[in-house]
Amino acid sequence: MNKELVIVFVKNIKLGKVKTRLAKTIGNQGAFEVYSELVKVTEKAIKPLQVDKRVCFSENILEDSWHGFKKYVQQGEDLGARMKNAFAEAFADGYERIVLIGSDLPDITSNPINKGLERLKKDDIVFGPAEDGGYYLIGLSKMQPNVFDNKPWSASNLLQDTKNELDTLNISYSILDTLNDIDTFEDLVASDFYKSNVALQQKIKQLQN
Repeated sequence: MNKELVIVFVKNIKLGKVKTRLAKTIGNQGAFEVYSELVKVTEKAIKPLQVDKRVCFSENILEDSWHGFKKYVQQGEDLGARMKNAFAEAFADGYERIVLIGSDLPDITSNPINKGLERLKKDDIVFGPAEDGGYYLIGLSKMQPNVFDNKPWSASNLLQDTKNELDTLNISYSILDTLNDIDTFEDLVASDFYKSNVALQQKIKQLQN
């Protein structure tokens, strides 16, 4: 079997359930349209990778999407527990280098994912930092439960707190390039993802009229 695995966490795309901060500006339908496009970007970035692939849905499996991926449902009370369970199951299945990403990054490509897997050949953990102080990617070369326990999810100090703990425990990690996700309308209109997607621009404008 392939020893490398990419896991994608995806929210089931439901009106009022995705990109809620963005929805405050452009409405639930607008946020729905944006997230739908971001998921397409994520799928496009991962398809060329020559590794095993899993997609973990937030609520229920959608059979008519993510072709070629093994499909699961996220398990756990919070994001940390859900990620920990996904990694634990994958390591139990025999994988040795595992990278997990979300599905709302406008600039994601296969490049940082490949880099993350490569870094795991020498480091215990790899992070892809997000501009908001969290991370868009985490990779492990062996199970590290402490990374997922008692962390300030969605807070601006998430990655720094995590790195501080790893330094104390003498666990090696490496850092990839920083990327920005889209949480606000300002994030959206500033992104090349939005500027280059004329159809999405038209949908948002129509919804705002």
